[in-house]
Amino acid sequence: MSDPLDKKGFVAGYLIEAEEHLRLTNGNLLAADAALRKKEPQARLVRELFRSLHTLKGLSAMVGVEPIVELAHQMEAILRIAERTTGQLSTQGVQLLLDGVHAIETRVAAFARGEVVPVAPAALIQALVSLQGAASDIQELEPPSVVLEPELANKLTRIERTQIAEGMAQGRRAIRIEYAASGVRSAEGVSITTVRERVGKIAEIVKVIPRSVPKSEHAPGGLVFTLLVLSDAEAAQLAEAAYIELSALTVLSIKEDTRTRNAPSSYLEPPSGVPFEPVGGWANDGSADAELSGEAPFRTASIRVDVERLDDAMENLSELVVTRCRMARAVARLHEQGVNVRELSSIVNDNTHQLRELRACIMRARMVPVRELLERVPLIVRSMSRSTGKLVRLDLENCATELDKAVGERIFPAIVHLVRNAIAHAIEPPHLRRQLGKPEEGCVTVSCHEHSNTELELRVSDDGCGLDAKQIASKAGRPEPRNNEELLELITLPGLSTVELPTSSSGRGMGMEIVKRIAVGALGGTLSLETTPQVGTSFTLRIPLTLSIVDSFAFVCGSQTFVVPVSMIEEIVELMPVHVFSVPGKEGRRAPLQMLQRRGETIALLPLAELLAIEGAPVRPSKALVVRRNHELFAFGVERVLGQQEIVIRPLADPLVRVSGITGATDLGDGKPTLVLDLVDLIDTVSHRSERLTA
Repeated sequence: MSDPLDKKGFVAGYLIEAEEHLRLTNGNLLAADAALRKKEPQARLVRELFRSLHTLKGLSAMVGVEPIVELAHQMEAILRIAERTTGQLSTQGVQLLLDGVHAIETRVAAFARGEVVPVAPAALIQALVSLQGAASDIQELEPPSVVLEPELANKLTRIERTQIAEGMAQGRRAIRIEYAASGVRSAEGVSITTVRERVGKIAEIVKVIPRSVPKSEHAPGGLVFTLLVLSDAEAAQLAEAAYIELSALTVLSIKEDTRTRNAPSSYLEPPSGVPFEPVGGWANDGSADAELSGEAPFRTASIRVDVERLDDAMENLSELVVTRCRMARAVARLHEQGVNVRELSSIVNDNTHQLRELRACIMRARMVPVRELLERVPLIVRSMSRSTGKLVRLDLENCATELDKAVGERIFPAIVHLVRNAIAHAIEPPHLRRQLGKPEEGCVTVSCHEHSNTELELRVSDDGCGLDAKQIASKAGRPEPRNNEELLELITLPGLSTVELPTSSSGRGMGMEIVKRIAVGALGGTLSLETTPQVGTSFTLRIPLTLSIVDSFAFVCGSQTFVVPVSMIEEIVELMPVHVFSVPGKEGRRAPLQMLQRRGETIALLPLAELLAIEGAPVRPSKALVVRRNHELFAFGVERVLGQQEIVIRPLADPLVRVSGITGATDLGDGKPTLVLDLVDLIDTVSHRSERLTA
């Protein structure tokens, strides 16, 4: 008898939910930490944290991951005590909860890999229990009561009452909004979900309470939703957002016997109302509104899909792309034999267009916002700031741009290295920044935008001391670099570090080498640098939005065919003898350098066949592929260019067959492997070879 439970699907669903709640918890803990420094209230954040951990605990119990259940339970207890006492988390509390989240993440990852989940760390559990004991000694404060009918007041939790009182203490108005559901409004596309979205843009929604009422002209459906909000917006704005009259708005106040001051009297005089009867057991999601008004319950317009399914879809699409190439070759052979292939050519063209559309659809499904990719960076900044004693602020700019999840996972370690380097090496200590006339708090900025339809530009900047070219050159035992390009080459040398003694955050000489290896080597992108002493440094990474299926140029060099991604090529030029000339090579070189005159500038012309040691290539290539390396142009001479087409790149994973300048292989439809070249990497190979010859 088959098991009716899809365990694999159930576990996949758990992992997705766990990842989401851990993401929310990390974000809310960082927000609570910021609120603590600014002496702002945390009541709403404490409530959201409690909800996320409570849900995560229940989900983990269902799949039997007891170590996570134990951790979440102890963390939940701290939040419950905070809710019942001060409504605030201490610095120690925030740090312990962050440690707890990290411990849970480690165990979720082990569970996802099918490994034995480690038990909860005894030291962390003990620290959480000790903090609970210390917090429980604090006198439990009864939060202020809001002036409401008993039926409504009883539905407010302790932390929600605290949230309202804190908002009013800050000068914000606590407003009660009455929205009556009706069939007419539903027909117009207006529901409680619509109201919540609109009101949420100009107010902080504390609670939404559905209530049944006697049917009347004002409540034809017998259902009213009471929204309790905090806002600085004008009454007319709130009424318009909620699709109600001004008379349905009332200001709230705190009871006289509490220690929190009353809010401003009111926007309007409270309307005369009718007694309401609360309906027990309803969730605040508008489902009751849907039942009575006849509209479908609200459901999000998105679904969660396992990444493996998207990978399978991309793999199948890749096979279709190869099949399309084979079909195009077959049609071309028939045409050479004199067969009328007009109709077949039309079908091939339509198929090409359809595959492009399908590729775009799958890619959109695989894309994730860069902000989601960077959600862990604030944790890194916070940890580095604490360990180095430096005050550091992180700014994320234009991070709504999207990129392929696979590319994001590969570029993330490079971003981490750049951020850590900025804090460890560039941002000065507070006392030194004061002496330099800078704010005590340094700033690290991560920004991004699409450079084209195929590339993303990521920039990591700081306002620190800048790079000391002379010191770096001395450490490397090299001549002092003349510009930023040469300085970048220097700092990406393997093993180079300017720190005398390694620490937990820097000094091992691997950071910048890893950044270059990922951005340039693994992803086929570019890396550039700008630095100014005492002003700051910026690293710019330009990477492809996706890696699997890319547009490329196919070309012939000698007896072999190669391909190179279109994004790597600056221009394809015809090599006219009048534009090509030779210059004497440096001492130690056997042959003169070939140069190409291009629109008033001179660039190096590198014969690709010679670099790849290919026999049978013509002495004089007829075409040149112009490539930009940082801010310098190079041209590669080839025999002829076959054209542009989509290809599926298969990376060379085996280290025994990896060669500099070759990133993978593809099938152009003839069943033979065709190498995919990285021309920028070839330039580096040539440069290093030249350095060895002249050394």
